[in-house]
Amino acid sequence: MDVLSDAIAAVRVGQPTSNRLQAGPDWCYRFAPYEGAGFHVLLRGSGWLLPDDGDPVVLGPGDAVLVPHGSAHVLSSTPDAAGAVPFERAVAEPAGRTEFLCGKYRLAHARRHPLLASLPELVHLPAEIGRHPELRAAIDLLGGEVSDRRPGSATVLTRLLDLLLVYLIRAWLADHPGTGWPRALRDPEVAAALEALHEHPEAPWRIEDLAARVGLSRATLARRFTALTGRPPMAYLTWWRLTTAARLLQETDLALPSIAAKVGYGSPFAFSHAFKRRFGVAPGGFRGVHRS
Repeated sequence: MDVLSDAIAAVRVGQPTSNRLQAGPDWCYRFAPYEGAGFHVLLRGSGWLLPDDGDPVVLGPGDAVLVPHGSAHVLSSTPDAAGAVPFERAVAEPAGRTEFLCGKYRLAHARRHPLLASLPELVHLPAEIGRHPELRAAIDLLGGEVSDRRPGSATVLTRLLDLLLVYLIRAWLADHPGTGWPRALRDPEVAAALEALHEHPEAPWRIEDLAARVGLSRATLARRFTALTGRPPMAYLTWWRLTTAARLLQETDLALPSIAAKVGYGSPFAFSHAFKRRFGVAPGGFRGVHRS
């Protein structure tokens, strides 16, 4: 199993959106807080990203920025946010020398994976020759599809936006290999333990079984796993089971007993009790409110 893919699938809601805009010499657009993640790619020209809480970031051609927690910010031609207008009111200037691609992903923050939660408020990926070639290829393809709608564009855009999110997070993980979740995914034993829990959340795991599977002692696995992921292995398993259950309730018509079995609970009663403790509402009530 792929932990990053699972982490994204667990929080995705609906379809992503994107817009390509050309701007004149002076422009300043505000992006309100958002229940999801946003991204910006500067295709031509230069500009600034101004977080409401943080230092300004200068942007050059080809730079990409992920706003993983949907925090408020401004895009501007200068390092000054005064007079910013909502991006929804932006007016394109076809002759403008600055061009950028902006988009949003709808994410359910209530079941956000700790890997995604560990991302900083802004992930700035400057354009550098030879770095992150998959990301650069996705940006080129996406820019072309947004500017020149052709048959099949709706399907292509959705797939490219999905790819872009993965490549943006991959690039950040690659640039920060030494700590936390990036290191967890590179640690052979911890990564193997994570993959086992993700592949078979329904299994009656014990710490002894997991440690034996990855070739470590109980104490060593518990210490390394907790240090890198922020949760002990069995606590992570409980969290992942219930997060998976929430996604199944939202996206499928499976009956509660079937969902309980899929995520490792022996009875619907035990599952309902654990789910309500985690989300504050019974599974049926959760499905009624959050159903796609």
